[in-house]
Amino acid sequence: MENNYLSSGTIIGNAWRKRIVIPGFNIPYLPMMEPVIRALSDTETFGFIMVARLEWIKFRSGSMRAVRDEYNKLKDLRFTRLHLDHVPVIDEDNLRTDYKNIISEAIDLGYDSVMIDGSRLPLKENIDATRTVTDIAHKSGIPVEAELGAVMGHESGPMPPYDELFNTGKGFTSPEEARKFVEETGTDWLSVAIGNVHGAISAAARTGKKIEARLAIPHLIGINDAVHIPLVLHGGTGISKDYLLQSFSHGIAKINIATAIRQPYEKLMDTSIKAAQDAVYNQMLDIINNQLEIKASARKLFNDL
Repeated sequence: MENNYLSSGTIIGNAWRKRIVIPGFNIPYLPMMEPVIRALSDTETFGFIMVARLEWIKFRSGSMRAVRDEYNKLKDLRFTRLHLDHVPVIDEDNLRTDYKNIISEAIDLGYDSVMIDGSRLPLKENIDATRTVTDIAHKSGIPVEAELGAVMGHESGPMPPYDELFNTGKGFTSPEEARKFVEETGTDWLSVAIGNVHGAISAAARTGKKIEARLAIPHLIGINDAVHIPLVLHGGTGISKDYLLQSFSHGIAKINIATAIRQPYEKLMDTSIKAAQDAVYNQMLDIINNQLEIKASARKLFNDL
């Protein structure tokens, strides 16, 4: 089961072929990392430790370097890799970011994979920005995740009614556009919009119950048939197990989870960091054992390598 030498790209590719999902856990507060890694190790489950740009701007993860340093103290390469989550070209406040320099810095810091999010751009601009990042990252052997379609929830303003979004398919990833996007960008993994939504990040809404999203599985099958690369499901919290398990059989090789572990931590962090960490650990066990049913996934991922 030793996999110290395996890249993130190899690991996700293996998960995709075996229809085993790899969860990625966001770290908006540095003390959350210890219970997340401990739970992965204790259950012999493989997962990504992740930080997104918004988590060092709107939360307390500090910086990419701070997350990298904490990860290096705690990492267990049998069960973890470090991933840079959402680096948007246009952020949730509709501001342009210095995405090329942020991603280049992450690669220099030793992140094992990176994500460029050009989903708020027109298709051609998203392709151009993603191609720029894949050119940078692939020179260092680093795989790239990109996003096509509108996975909503991070915007500053209110979201349209969920049922309206789902029933109309507004913002869903187009299979034909996905084929063109993958061919022209060379992205390694693709984050798709199929009814999933992000947890709210505004200070006023982040403590509320997340929308119980649904997944358009036939639409996912169309995307999977079009692109033939590992797909990523963002906004993994609050989706029913039945939808999740179906998605893992149709191309979803990575699922991002943030709200489910962030809210238990935030509830207790001002009272006791230890209690908050214990809450994260317990929630991790429930996610691994019950919600995703992936306990001991590392054995299945690496037993023939």
